[in-house]
Amino acid sequence: MIIVARTDPHHPQATALLKQSHTLMQSLFPPEDNFYLDIDDLVAPNIHFYTARMGDDILGTGALMVKADYGEVKSMFVSESARGKGIAAALLRQIEDTARDEGLRMLKLETGNVLKAAHRLYARHGFVECSVFGDYASAKSSIFMEKAL
Repeated sequence: MIIVARTDPHHPQATALLKQSHTLMQSLFPPEDNFYLDIDDLVAPNIHFYTARMGDDILGTGALMVKADYGEVKSMFVSESARGKGIAAALLRQIEDTARDEGLRMLKLETGNVLKAAHRLYARHGFVECSVFGDYASAKSSIFMEKAL
């Protein structure tokens, strides 16, 4: 059973996954195209940070950053050994539920152009490509997506 819960990103298992995610992004994209949040930034009052676990093992992370007129999906990452088990989908459902609870009408996200599994996940959950938003600049390695709630 997958349990998704709000978690402190400084939890050792959550921190380890976030560091794995950051290392992967640094290996795939140039520094100027890495838009992940540092671990300390994930405790801001406008961020809901979640982990997904099976038993005692945290296997995935995801966050909702609440903006004035939309929510942004951030820090989505699943341990390589747990991929394909529904972890990311469970996290995304929680993020969507939280966005609705916050009264948001739109979710947006930025993801890397080579992260094909992420594109498929987001498309399955109703996200469509959109234009650049917020403080992002257009980048060759970025894809922007949104979903009306």
